[in-house]
Amino acid sequence: MKIGNVDLGEKPVTLAPMEDVTDASFRILCREAGAAMVTTEFVSSDGLVRDVSKTIAKMHTLEEEAPVAVQIYGNIPEAMVDAAKMAERAKELAGGHGADIIDINFGCPVSKIAGRGAGSGMMREPDKMVAITKAIVEAVGKPVTVKTRLGWDDSSKIIVDLAERLQDTGISALTIHGRTRCQMYKGEADWTLIGEVKNNPRIHIPIIGNGDINTAAKAKEAFDRYGVDGIMVGRASFGHPWIFTEIRHLLDTGEELPPMSVKDRVTLAKRHFQLSLDLKGPVTGVYEMRRHLSCYFKGLRDFKETRIKLVTSKDPEEIVQTLDYVAERWGAEAPEPEGVYGL
Repeated sequence: MKIGNVDLGEKPVTLAPMEDVTDASFRILCREAGAAMVTTEFVSSDGLVRDVSKTIAKMHTLEEEAPVAVQIYGNIPEAMVDAAKMAERAKELAGGHGADIIDINFGCPVSKIAGRGAGSGMMREPDKMVAITKAIVEAVGKPVTVKTRLGWDDSSKIIVDLAERLQDTGISALTIHGRTRCQMYKGEADWTLIGEVKNNPRIHIPIIGNGDINTAAKAKEAFDRYGVDGIMVGRASFGHPWIFTEIRHLLDTGEELPPMSVKDRVTLAKRHFQLSLDLKGPVTGVYEMRRHLSCYFKGLRDFKETRIKLVTSKDPEEIVQTLDYVAERWGAEAPEPEGVYGL
């Protein structure tokens, strides 16, 4: 599957953008685990055009994570176009590798974004959504992709028609999350409309499906049953970045991997922790790893006190020592998760 000139291989599995989750350390880990492409955290178009340093910093990417998409969001056409131009210059403005692809966020359902007409709030204004997309495609030279949902609510699932209109703007790929905005992340994702878009004879760009892919078996079923070109994994990767290894192994060999042992999880967590320290320093690196460390060891019995220690300690050395204790205490176990990994 190709997105413009970016070749992601056959049946690629990519990492979804997630605010406060998909920073550079996590993106690198997911690429190492087999993700074909990763995407930055949400980048506000308003923040970019106002030259907010924290927003610009979100566009900083590294060679190790390429190919990588920078995702922008907003609802003001002029600001979105200017932001896309800045994303195209991410290497110059934020340093590092830059952006291989510019992705437009028309899918985020959280109130602070959708409630003001950005993200999936755009599902209520499809004409404006199409106009913004067309203007961005015409303004930049890099491939442009869109991530969106089925519609605003159950009475307005417009994705089949909307997909054609977005394709006609010149985008290079479309990712569809199988829920409406009003569903947020509740209930089951509906892949039937994703399949309908993919099987529309007028659609010729890659269609990437997203929603509820939390096992390798579900990923394989999505490819086999709905014919999508690619799959995007979001919440199920949180605390479980090796899901990309599991999916890739099943797709390539037809066999499922056994659950990862606690000892191997510790090794991966320490690798992730060191990346976070290297990239963000001992204070921010420790603080921002807490949300990850709290999820790496889901399903372990009698783990509460150790989890509290992992997510409250401020000392990197103490955290590493605690991780070593986890490997020693629970290292022989390979627990099944309690429910679904992720948020």
